[in-house]
Amino acid sequence: MCPSAAFLLIGSLGTPEILIIIAVAVILFGGKKIPELAKGLGEGIRNFKTTMKEEEKVEDKKQV
Repeated sequence: MCPSAAFLLIGSLGTPEILIIIAVAVILFGGKKIPELAKGLGEGIRNFKTTMKEEEKVEDKKQV
């Protein structure tokens, strides 16, 4: 599947589909586990952004 096709698939999600996905997640993981999963996801994204910024600084220093 090409990236644009994946974007179109995600872009076609409406409110009913999102509610179904949330309901399935609650059933699979339980109400207590979802905040922990969200926290872990947020920390992972934050670490990724920090690493990307550090790499940009290193590349800028190499070019100078």
